[in-house]
Amino acid sequence: MSSPTTGSQHLETGAPLAPQTKIKTVMTACMLAIFLAMLDAQIIATALPRIVGDLGGLDVFAWVTTAYIITSSVTTPVYGKLGDLFGRKKVFVIAIVLFLIGSAASGAAQSMEQLIVFRVVQGLGAGGLFVSVLAIIGELFSPREGAKYFNLFGIVFAAAALAGPAIGGLLTDLLSWHWVFLINLPIGIVVLALIATSLHLPPKSRQSHIDYAGFGTLSLAIVSLTLLASWGGVKYDWISPQILGLGAAAVVLAVLFVAAERRAPEPVIPLHLFRDSTFTISVVVSLVAGVVFLGAVNFLALYVQVVTGASPTMSGVVLLPMMFGLVASSVVSGRVITQTGRYKWYPVLSMATGIGGALLFSTMDTGTPRAVVIAYMLLFGIAAGLNMQVLTMAAQNTAPRDDIGAVHATVSFSRQLGSTLGISVFAALFYNRLTEELGKRVPAGALHGVDHNALSSHEVLDRLAAPVRDAVERAYAAALTPVFLAAVPVLLVGLAVALRMRNLPLRSWDHHGGGDEAAREHPAAEH
Repeated sequence: MSSPTTGSQHLETGAPLAPQTKIKTVMTACMLAIFLAMLDAQIIATALPRIVGDLGGLDVFAWVTTAYIITSSVTTPVYGKLGDLFGRKKVFVIAIVLFLIGSAASGAAQSMEQLIVFRVVQGLGAGGLFVSVLAIIGELFSPREGAKYFNLFGIVFAAAALAGPAIGGLLTDLLSWHWVFLINLPIGIVVLALIATSLHLPPKSRQSHIDYAGFGTLSLAIVSLTLLASWGGVKYDWISPQILGLGAAAVVLAVLFVAAERRAPEPVIPLHLFRDSTFTISVVVSLVAGVVFLGAVNFLALYVQVVTGASPTMSGVVLLPMMFGLVASSVVSGRVITQTGRYKWYPVLSMATGIGGALLFSTMDTGTPRAVVIAYMLLFGIAAGLNMQVLTMAAQNTAPRDDIGAVHATVSFSRQLGSTLGISVFAALFYNRLTEELGKRVPAGALHGVDHNALSSHEVLDRLAAPVRDAVERAYAAALTPVFLAAVPVLLVGLAVALRMRNLPLRSWDHHGGGDEAAREHPAAEH
């Protein structure tokens, strides 16, 4: 019988799980950690144009986000496996501390190069935040019981998404962009205190084997792939030795990674999980969602601030409808899934709606009314929210309990990897097209003495003559069109894959720690 303070059985033995664990306090800390991580992801979007204006480096501005996502992507599966081996609490605390150190350093950055380096440190911690929270929920509760906490997760995630752009704009306007990082510190300290005093999980007894070969080859493969996506067609020609070399390195390292995982006693990503079609589909659709829904936000902020002339604060307000759509669809879908235990059609609808949103974004130019832009963003936000919680729940539902951390880590990793690749590819498309458009639209010599990398700054734009500023705004709008068009084929792939997902009921553990065997064996699967 469950202890009232736990609300769950231990997944291995069926015994009450750590009676001293205070579920409400732990869930509060977990939700604050999610708020922390999501706030940081959204708050920087409206600050980036000001950061570029202050520090320069428009050609590398995407690396402020990309460097963060690369390191968080690489470390996500590692955190999941370390949590399986050494316990969630230790790993969670380490992740929070690293995240806070990186946040403090980023807030003190004095150059674009410093900021990118400090974002790497921040990303090293961020990789463990989402996966630790998801794994803790997965360890404390059965999939069916945990669905309500995933719903709460979605509400907090959405609340941070709603608050992020507006807070980022306000902090940037009223104080400085440095505070979009420094705001993490008080929240993180509260999370540390709550976790240290309230989370008590059973000790891990599994023999530990760190998969150094897997971690190393995976890290290098991701870096090679990201550099290829960022530099191809921009810094180097696609057929240049540098790009071809990076492509070859990524392929070789991927092959070596798979070979390492097959031999490793405790692989970073257990390959046997991919025998389950639900898990594989969840990973692929998460990758697509990361490419499109996370990769597009920074470019929407550029459109709102540069093309429509909105201030950072106002751009946060303009982005609110997109976040509201994300909130509504995430919360509603989570509640319905909790009641019905079925989830298939939400990622399908997410991909289909996203296609419509991306096509509408590609039509935006300097003459598009702001109200129309807001409507497009609302639709895109709805699409993003429909897949936010579903894929993790689906993957957990059919996965072995011993691999719960690796399951959450791999799904989160795929979304973050998609975000890394999406931002890199979109930035390459944007910057390459922007150079062409500025050359065609801006009169020769009109930007003499003006740093092209600082054109996203209102201070720089305000000093330009009206015709020149209009030409710059049109160039930005034209450069953003291929970014949104490129998202369409990616979403079509996601739609095709999501349609193959089986519609299985979420399972529940019995009183002896066993699962719902009917759900596990899939006899009631619907297609």
